[in-house]
Amino acid sequence: MQDRISREIQHGRVLAKHGAGEIWNWESPAGKVRWARRLKMLSSHLKPGMTVLELGCGTGSFTRGLARSRADIIAIDVSPELLEIAKTNCPSNVRYQIQNAYALSYSEGVFDSVVGSSVLHHLEIEKALRDIYRVLKPAGTIYFTEPNMLNPQIAMQKNIPWIKRKLGDSPDETAFFRWPLRRLLEQTGYRDVRIDPFDFLHPKTPVALIDRVNALGRFLEKVPVISEFAGSLYIRAIK
Repeated sequence: MQDRISREIQHGRVLAKHGAGEIWNWESPAGKVRWARRLKMLSSHLKPGMTVLELGCGTGSFTRGLARSRADIIAIDVSPELLEIAKTNCPSNVRYQIQNAYALSYSEGVFDSVVGSSVLHHLEIEKALRDIYRVLKPAGTIYFTEPNMLNPQIAMQKNIPWIKRKLGDSPDETAFFRWPLRRLLEQTGYRDVRIDPFDFLHPKTPVALIDRVNALGRFLEKVPVISEFAGSLYIRAIK
């Protein structure tokens, strides 16, 4: 496990040096549309006074969006370099901390919600889900967006080493099939598990086509079978 953490720390150095937003494609016009949608998915349930843990906050781009809810947010990452970038523009209701998602230092039952964008697929998922469950309050919630292994591009990106390196992935990251992930969540103790495929909008979609491609994608998300091949999974559950 320590080797895996070391590789993620090294990956964080690369992201900090070359620009996480560019590597993750959040800065393109279509990327910004995708970013805004994910932020809404992860933050619409947050309210002032809630205590929230954000896993894998990176440079804090999502954190700053989550902070608009006025919830009290602890945002964690294993990368000191990424956290230094995040701290340069830190809202008053956010605390950034270096933490290992497999061995969170927090007491049992302290968070109303645990959220994250594209972070679980970097982790040893069973260990991470157990510790997330431990730190959640009774009836606490999880909200995550993660890559969908049934999407052809995602499948190639996560399983073909040279494509993985070219697209800036870390060595250990993967993606999820939603039904095995649902079973794992339920076996860990989570209830009311919901996992929905979403997002057919590619971050490199030309500006002139974004609205039409986005509208078509929203339609396809409602079509049985076809929806299963969307690029991402929207994950919610309750302790």
